[in-house]
Amino acid sequence: MKPVVVRNIQRADANVCGVLGALGVSTTHEALGRSGLMKPYMRPIWAGASIAGPAVTVLAQPGDNWMIHVAIEQCKKGDVLVVGCTTDNTDGMFGDLLGTSLKARGAIALVIDAGCRDVKQLHDMGFPVWSRAISAKGTVKATLGAVNIPVVCAGINVEPGDVVVADDDGVVIVPRRLAADVAAKGEKRHADEDGKRTKLASGILGLDMYNMREPLAKAGLVYVDKPEDV
Repeated sequence: MKPVVVRNIQRADANVCGVLGALGVSTTHEALGRSGLMKPYMRPIWAGASIAGPAVTVLAQPGDNWMIHVAIEQCKKGDVLVVGCTTDNTDGMFGDLLGTSLKARGAIALVIDAGCRDVKQLHDMGFPVWSRAISAKGTVKATLGAVNIPVVCAGINVEPGDVVVADDDGVVIVPRRLAADVAAKGEKRHADEDGKRTKLASGILGLDMYNMREPLAKAGLVYVDKPEDV
């Protein structure tokens, strides 16, 4: 790995990010062909946050937040900082001071495959974080990494400028080149689901709405009236 900071990146379109953010993680993940979803250990440090924006990426060393400080300078309004580590780590690499700095740059969230601390303060200031762990363990500033290079975060490759969508369901990454197409597919899926939701609310069963009864019978499912008939 070359210790480098790439200053100029192509970011996903802000309007497309807004559409994907409104759709949310689950619908976006489905519209992307059920791909792009980070490992389920990536959880919001407080419930209810929902964001979408282009990624500024960081490759950091475990227990070392030096490159996060470096990366903040490269953030612009609406960006999401995405931090991957060179090896597994759960140290508290991010807290309210870094959150204050990121927020001042206009960044809207952090996604970090490591630990986060100062949860109450971050909640009070309205800065959401999705992290691998919550840990008060402190870090150092000793070893270089890189900024705005492709990184692997929680099992997913993230390119600078890709769309990060995050909410209570997790974190999904949409490649920048696919973002507009995924947004269109997601909106269609959302409309279809609204129709299904109306039918289900009226009392129609999924068994009938999805025409499941015949294939269930062909698969061998049998209904009996009493336990002793089994």
